[in-house]
Parts: sequence; C-alpha cells; structure tokens
Amino acid sequence: MQGVRVTDLSKRYGEIVAVDGITMDFEKGTLTTLLGPSGSGKTTTLRCIAGLEKPDSGVVSIGDATVFSQETNVPPEKRRVGIVFQSYAIWPHMTVFDNIAFPLKIRHSSRQETSRRVKEVMEMVRLTGLGDRPATQLSGGQQQRVALARALVFDPDVLLLDEPLSNLDTSLRDIVRVEVRRIQQSLGITTIYVTHDQQDALSISDKVAVMREGKVMAVGPPKEIYLRPSNDFVASFVGKANLIPGRFVGLSGGLTLVSTEIGDVSCMPPDATDFKEGDEVVVSIKPENVLVSGAESPRTEPNTFRGRVEFTSYLGAFSEVLVSLGRDGGNQHEIRIVRASESLALTDGQDVLVTFPAQYCLGLPPGTALEFRKRIQLD
Repeated sequence: MQGVRVTDLSKRYGEIVAVDGITMDFEKGTLTTLLGPSGSGKTTTLRCIAGLEKPDSGVVSIGDATVFSQETNVPPEKRRVGIVFQSYAIWPHMTVFDNIAFPLKIRHSSRQETSRRVKEVMEMVRLTGLGDRPATQLSGGQQQRVALARALVFDPDVLLLDEPLSNLDTSLRDIVRVEVRRIQQSLGITTIYVTHDQQDALSISDKVAVMREGKVMAVGPPKEIYLRPSNDFVASFVGKANLIPGRFVGLSGGLTLVSTEIGDVSCMPPDATDFKEGDEVVVSIKPENVLVSGAESPRTEPNTFRGRVEFTSYLGAFSEVLVSLGRDGGNQHEIRIVRASESLALTDGQDVLVTFPAQYCLGLPPGTALEFRKRIQLD
C-alpha cells in the first residue's frame, strides 16, 4: 500500500499558478520535505493533500483510496490526516488536555478512550503532567508539542507539517526538530513536512523535493540533493553555492571543460544533460570545497586562479571569506569560501590562490538560479 500520491496536481489563484502539474509519490512510513522559497507552491500542495484547498485538476490518493479527482472530493475530516500549522492554532480558552482531545471529541470517542489516547500522546511529546494547564501558560515549544499531539491523537494515516518550527528560536528549533523526527520514526507514519529552511530539510528527511514556482525542480535523498544537484537553482538553494556562468568547450579526460569569465574550469558533468559546444553552462562549487592558499604558493593544481580577499567574517567554528577572481587579476567574479576558523589566517586585501577541485565542481544547466537571484535583487 502506498503512502500518498499526487498525479498531475494543479492549482491556480487567478493568474497565479501556485501548483503546476506536480506528480510525486510520498512513500509509506517516510518523511518527505517540500523545500522551497516563499511562493514556490509547497504549502498549497500540502493543503491540497489535506483537502483544505480544492485543486483545479489532478488526482490525490492516500493509501489505496482516491481522495480527490474530477469525480471525487473527500472532505478533510474524512481523509485521516493530522495537520500541524505554522501558527499551531492552539485554542487559548482550553486546557492542554482539551486541546489535544478535541479531534477525539468530534469523532465521539468514549471518555475512557479519549483519556487513554491523550495520555499516550502527551507522554510521547513530553508534556506529561501539563494536562490541566491553560494553553496560554505554555511556552512556544510546548505549544508546538500540543499541536503535534493533537495531530497524532486520533492515529492518522498521514502527518502534514506546515513550517512547524518557524516560530521557535534557534536553540529550541534544533531540539524540537530532532523530537519530530524521533516521533515520526517511532510511529512509522507517512509524513510530509513543508519548510523553507534547508537545515530542517537536510537533517530529518528521507527524501527532499525542491520546489520553485509551482514545480518540483529535484527529488532525492538529502545527500544526493546536496552533493549532486540537477540544476543551478537546486545547487544554490540547498546549501550555498558559488555559481559561475560559462560556455561548454568540450570533454577532457571524462571532465566537462567550461570557459568562464575567470578562466577555463574542469568539472564533473551532470547526470542527465548532454552539452554541445558553445552551450551555456553554470559551474557550481560549494564554499566548503574551495581551496585557498597564499599567492606565493606554487600554482600547479588545475582550476587554480589568482584572487584577492575582499571580506572575512568570523562565524565561530567556521569563517567565511569573500574572494574576487578574474583574468589577469581583474575583479570580475566574487566567490565564497568557508573554512574552519583556526585553520584560516587571511586578511582583507590579501592576494591568494584559489583552487576548485574538479571532483567538487559541477557543470549544470543554466537559467533558474541566476534569474532567481536577479529577481530577488530587483525586489
């Protein structure tokens, strides 16, 4: 039996295409994250699965049942999905117990069954002993746990989480993120998690779907999405990436040779793209994979370029360095380098050599990320 499947799912709001023909499986018992910037369609997709939005077209299936098609539209309360909203939607006039018990009461569960189930889920989310407390006396982290317990108390088939940690501070967010994953794995419940935070997506997901403008740009395990992105937008959005536009020159020793504004770069070819001579290519390399050395070092490694340190930023265990690169010393392109702070002793204005190890460089189809960055700058 499958978990959740959406087939050719589309949803418009006037002229805005919020979801654009998505087809995707959410495997039973796994946690899949919909990751993307604001307006990418991830929350609308979640709401269509929950039945809170009616798609314009497509099919939504939960388990073996079709809950939406052109002929069918099962109401939300009959889809057996538990939902945690970004705002938590905790009722302030109720106690913790009554908030959690509400889904059971509207299903007319017995008092004994309600008490048993509420006690179980309160223990699961570490709220034992707080049942009589007014909801208004809870901290943000505790309210998040109440919302999660309420979503799980009626034993749903699917758990839907819409930016559930966005209202928490950083330290609490790290703790609750682990708890959410622990609970999901212990229950084996099919879970769909919406977030714009790449750390959330990478740390707890079995699978990540990266979305942009209503489309799924890439789907895969977190490590695959991070290390082998399928296009420049995914490379840029999932972790920082240095993107350098250029043109395909040819293949050399199994590597893609790209002519760029800083010089020729040898990089790994993409998994499913055949470039022709002269095609536009974007070279991508993560900041942590860039090597940097003093300008006086021997320049023997391939993909080594001269540059100048423009800015250094101390971030605790790591430091970030901005270096401008260009032909003949020209400042034509700025890249980021991340290194352990204690291993990096660079100063602003220092001349350096920068190396892109070919095994960490990717030659990707162009367009999406560079256009997205320009749009953000214009906005």
